[in-house]
Amino acid sequence: MSAVLDEGQTPAVAPDPIGFAEAFWFWLKLGFISFGGPAGQIAIMHTELVERRRWISEKRFLHALNYCMVLPGPEAQQLATYIGWLMHRTWGGIVAGALFVLPSLFILIALSWIYLRFGDVPIVAGIFYGIKPAVTALVLHAAHRIGTRALKNGWMWGIAAAAFVAIFAFDTPFPAIVAAAALIGYLGARWAPSAFALGGGHGAAKQSYGPALIDDDTPTPVHARFSRSHLLKVLGVGLGMWAVTMGVLVVTQGLQGTLTQMGWFFTKAAMLTFGGAYAVLPYVYQGAVEQHHWLSGAQMIDGLALGETTPGPLIMVVAFVGFVGGWLKQVLGPDALFVGAALAATVVTFFTFLPSFIFILAGGPAVEATHGKLGFTAPLSAITAAVVGVILNLALFFAYHVLWPQGFSDRFDALSAAITVAAAIALFRFKVGVLPLLGACAAIGLVVTLLLPQLR
Repeated sequence: MSAVLDEGQTPAVAPDPIGFAEAFWFWLKLGFISFGGPAGQIAIMHTELVERRRWISEKRFLHALNYCMVLPGPEAQQLATYIGWLMHRTWGGIVAGALFVLPSLFILIALSWIYLRFGDVPIVAGIFYGIKPAVTALVLHAAHRIGTRALKNGWMWGIAAAAFVAIFAFDTPFPAIVAAAALIGYLGARWAPSAFALGGGHGAAKQSYGPALIDDDTPTPVHARFSRSHLLKVLGVGLGMWAVTMGVLVVTQGLQGTLTQMGWFFTKAAMLTFGGAYAVLPYVYQGAVEQHHWLSGAQMIDGLALGETTPGPLIMVVAFVGFVGGWLKQVLGPDALFVGAALAATVVTFFTFLPSFIFILAGGPAVEATHGKLGFTAPLSAITAAVVGVILNLALFFAYHVLWPQGFSDRFDALSAAITVAAAIALFRFKVGVLPLLGACAAIGLVVTLLLPQLR
């Protein structure tokens, strides 16, 4: 092991090779501490893997991140999968990616059960009363955060505005918006390449932290080189796992069974997660709330609040959707509500994340070939711009349910409005973190519900 260095001193030699067991325990730890959304999770991985442990150089870390950014799915989880695969072959990638998700799944199953069993208890109701306005502010902040990165010119502003009008005024399905934006980006790469050259966005490495185990000039491992047989094997196994699991659901639940419909719906959702979890939430809302009625709009907001307070990718909110849907639809009968709901959450998680593993394990060897090519990144740029308009629509949807909980015909909830404004100021002006913000708003909701009920 290398000696401890003084502050500012750069190591002269690369660290010793990392065994599978040591990597396993690190990925497990990461699964429990990966708070803060994709930005926070990527920052944690950079600190641990690039700066502190030096398992991978910054240049190769950012190169892998750029690849993950142009894929649908949670980029932080895919980045962990990629680095695990690069270090310890296929099983290394599977372990790294799975442990990034499993702690969050177990925590959300427990929290979802508490929510359904005790959601009407004043203490729990008070906590959620304060959290819901904070979630509205968080979604609005997400639209702003993504917008500042994506809306760099009139083309992108126009795409965002068109996406907002399409989903708000015409209730256009989210997949259609994504497809239209991708087509505009593809054509834009030919007509106005400078306007659409916005993909990637993570720049180049600027600092050296000393030699890394996987350094800038480290030869690509044999298992990471392109092989047609490897590609076909990964695709065959991945698609086979999907087909077998879906087949079991069709046989046991029927084609229209709740679990079967969840598997198919979240397979489609997994292919549309460009721009982060907030981007796909409108699609999840359209399907889970309006089409299949697995949960209500208010429950969707509560689920997003739970997703914000747990480690792992925010898209894990789908586990809450699955749990509530499985519970309310009684997928295993009225005598097995918890088991059925937990099974539904697991099914949803499996179908949501399986494509991410396939993308990394099959596409990893092609990273160098795709990075920086405008024809590949321009559609992503347009999709990300469209996502801004879609997320703004989601913020308005949440605001409606929070500020007029019984509809426009009923009273306006001025206290929720005040909490929403305060939360927005905390996010935009004072850059307060997600967990402190949710904790403070939960405390306010608890006080109002228990001590000052006349204000509600």
